[in-house]
Amino acid sequence: MLHITLGNKRAADPDDALGRAFVGFDESMTEEELYKANRGCWVLGARADQERYALISFGGIVRQAIEIDRIVPIPKRNRRALEGRLLHHGHPVYDKYVNKPSRVRGVRNPITYFDDEEDRTCGCGCGADLLSTRDFLPGHDQRAIHDRIAKVGSVKSFLQWFDATYQGDAA
Repeated sequence: MLHITLGNKRAADPDDALGRAFVGFDESMTEEELYKANRGCWVLGARADQERYALISFGGIVRQAIEIDRIVPIPKRNRRALEGRLLHHGHPVYDKYVNKPSRVRGVRNPITYFDDEEDRTCGCGCGADLLSTRDFLPGHDQRAIHDRIAKVGSVKSFLQWFDATYQGDAA
């Protein structure tokens, strides 16, 4: 899934390759205005060509979902723009993501990607969504280990229990 994080609505560059007057997000924008203002000019890598959908978010909330028909080159600094159709209520991607918290937060690059084949959550049990092939959010593997140790008692009692029950390479 291609994900684009927007800033506040602002004037576009005077020489904007798409002829836009503004870019970014404002609550007063219509769906079509939001799409036209933000479908490009992005630096999109090869992975973008493999994506079928794009999400547009602002303020930690997904505001729009687009089914990508194609990605076209923009004759300005190696940038590209999306061409596609807006998704609406009733489409599974729209219903799953739009008007809900974005799965992508706290990143510097406005263009990010995540896999949508399955919903994956952190292995520690916190319920947080994973955006990569990792099993844990950073540091949560340690949290999970120490939570389990605490259930047994102390580190020493955990080690004694483990050594007494672990079968290892006995097979």
